[in-house]
Order: sequence, then structure tokens, then C-alpha cells
Amino acid sequence: MRESREQGRLVVQPRMGFGDLATMREGLLGVRAADAAAVGTITLDSYTRVNDHDSARQALRTGAELNGFPLVAHGPVATRRLLGEVSGDGFPVQVRHGSALPYPLFEAMVAAGVDATEGGPVSYCLPYSRAPISEAVKAWARCCELIAAQSEPMHLESFGGCMLGQLCPPSLLVALSVLEALFFREHGLSDISLSYAQQTHPGQDLEAIAALRRLAGERLAGADWHVVLYTFMGVFPRTLVGSFRILEESVRLAVRSGSERLIVKTPAEAHRIPTIAENVDALEFADAIARDEAGRAARASTPAAGSGAGAAHGSGAESGDEVRATDSGVYEEARMLVDSTLELAPTVGEALIRAFSRGHLDVPYCLHQDNANRSRAYVDPGGMLRWAEPGRMPLRVDRGGTARRPVSAKGLLGMLGFNERRFDREQLTHGHFTSRPSISARSAS
Repeated sequence: MRESREQGRLVVQPRMGFGDLATMREGLLGVRAADAAAVGTITLDSYTRVNDHDSARQALRTGAELNGFPLVAHGPVATRRLLGEVSGDGFPVQVRHGSALPYPLFEAMVAAGVDATEGGPVSYCLPYSRAPISEAVKAWARCCELIAAQSEPMHLESFGGCMLGQLCPPSLLVALSVLEALFFREHGLSDISLSYAQQTHPGQDLEAIAALRRLAGERLAGADWHVVLYTFMGVFPRTLVGSFRILEESVRLAVRSGSERLIVKTPAEAHRIPTIAENVDALEFADAIARDEAGRAARASTPAAGSGAGAAHGSGAESGDEVRATDSGVYEEARMLVDSTLELAPTVGEALIRAFSRGHLDVPYCLHQDNANRSRAYVDPGGMLRWAEPGRMPLRVDRGGTARRPVSAKGLLGMLGFNERRFDREQLTHGHFTSRPSISARSAS
């Protein structure tokens, strides 16, 4: 990451996982050979995520298809051998899993010599698990302490900036990412990253990432940290061109915001699990756009262009349009959520438990039993993601002089499809494209 940052390169990464060792090896070698500054990914299967390792072993014995790599079932020896064949100083591999109670997995990863992993006591509990958040906090504390005790600790990435994928306002995403990073620091880790997922308004996303970087700089003294951006994780465009355009917007957002790493998506993910070739294609497309954006920034005559902390040019569905970071108070709101949460208890872990039990932190539309689910958010006509109801969170909601009606089921579905419509509109109006858009034809100049 440091070498790429010094070279001005955006690191790109897929979300790829296969059940058998041979295909997983082929996938990692494909990513390593890509014409991009890429790191590898081993995404785990659903059985492993919930610690049902017997079912994963049974699937391996019978040849049943798995939706990811069963690391514990394969065992540390086989996983270490796999990593030894494909990874190295110039090609680290991150394990992505989705487990709320991952201690057995962390033991296996340590034994296998895994470079990096991700998650967190909130971000891998509330969206993916029925486990109480108090149990997740205890489990993740043990995991952090386990890897902190190693001579070469794994890198750990907070997934806190990606809650539910969409419809969580940026201030809460930023606050949760910072709080999980502070939790990691509390338990002995100093090699960490913070996440943020692309939402519905590029200017608001620029503001949010600037807020995340500012808070991380203020709170993570002594840590080696970077920011990872996720290409939109919600309802994806259905057309090929729409899919590449939203990926392009996320790449330009990553470069302009100073994010060091980008998790890409492929057009296939709106319909099925992508192939190795489709993952590599998306990585190379993202790398080419990143180099184009870096060149544009270098040629720009205004000092604001290319600045991750303030104004930026280009973005939106039409990449040539001028866009600037909004000024909606994301930093102030996120800082207030972080500070007021930390005041609830002497440790970050206990503060998180108390915050959710009181509704002091409340993820909108999240059905986990430990989440109050009283807060609500909406996408305004301009694409800004805003609070409709704060629940018991200490937030001031600007209603613009008119009280909003409760969000209906139809309204919620409409908001969930906002980016799908935004990027598909032109293609659906003028007919579907059936081939991959060329970088020169489809990226803004």
C-alpha cells in the first residue's frame, strides 16, 4: 500500500472466492497477472461465516458447490501452501468473511499466515448475524488480541463504512468506521484501514471521505492506516454500460478523495457470481480509469482539482460534469457521534454495546434485535442521502420547513433503486448495450 501510494497508484481489489483450491489458485494468479496495481482476495463461503465447518467439509467431500472458500475446512496447511504459491511482498492477499463470531477462523488464518482480513464487532454483526452485539464485541476483542500477539500481525480493515450497503447516511458510516478502528487500536492493533461505501451523491461522498480522513488523522495517532472505498454495494445497474459507469464514478471518487484502495464490482454481480475473467476485466478497467483521473489532476490548472479534502472536478453519472464536495456537516455530525459514544463507557467495546442498547447509535432499516431501528433515511430529489428520523440518536434533522411523511414500502423500493435508475436511464431509453464499453468511448475526457 505504501509503495503504491508513493507511486500515485490506486490499489484495486476484487471480491472473489471459490470453493476448491485449484480454482481459488487460478483466480488469485489471474488477479496477480492483471494490468493493475491489485491485491488478492479470498472470500469465504456461507458455512464458514457461521462456523458450520462440518457442512463445509461435507460439501468438499461430495463436490457440492460453495459460494466461497472454506478456509477452516481446507485447513491451515492447505491454505498456507496456496498462499505460498501465489502471494508475496508485491501481492498480498486479504481474507474477507462476514463472520460475527470469527475466533476459530482467526486461529486458522494466523496458522496459515494470512496477510490481511476485515470486519468488525458492529459491521459484521448487525447486518449478517443474530448474535448479540455483546457476544460479537467479546469475540472480536479476542481476535484482535490474537493477531496483535503475533510477530507479524495481520492487517485489519473495518467494514464499518459499509453498513447494509446503502441508505445509511454518511455521518453514521464515518462514525462507525472510526469507532471500529478505535476498537482495533484498543486491542493492540496499529496496521488498520477504514472503509466507506459509495452512495448516491458524488459530492456528498467526497465530503464524507474527507471527514473520515480528518477524523482518522485526529484519532489514530501512531497507527499505520489508509482508506478503502467500495464501489456501490446496493441495487446495481442492470445494463452493461450502466454498470461500468457506476464503477467509473467510484474510481474517480477514490482518486479525488485520496482513498488508497478500491473494492470493485463487476457488471455480472447484478445477475450472478462473476467469473475470474470478469473480475480481472473490472480491475483493469478500474486501473485505467484511475490512471486517466490521475493524469487529469496533474494537468489541471486549478489547485482545487484532485484534492481529496475539498473541491474536485468531474464525477456523477456524467463524468465530465463539474462536482464539488458538499458542505452538509458530515464531519461535525460524525465527530459528535464518535465523541458521545465514547463517553458512555470506559472502553470502546462497552461503549458500542451501550450505544446500541440505548438507540444512541441506530442503523436505519437494520432488523438486528440489538438495533433500535427507529432512525430513518431518505434520498432527496438531488440524490443527497439525508436523515428523515433520528430515533434516539443525538442528531438535528433539517426538515426544510415541512414534516416528511413516513417512508412507505413503495418509497423504500424507489430509494433502493436510485443508482440503478441513475446509471441505467440513458441505456434503457436508447436501447441496451451488449458489449463492454471501451475506456476511451465511455469514460469522460
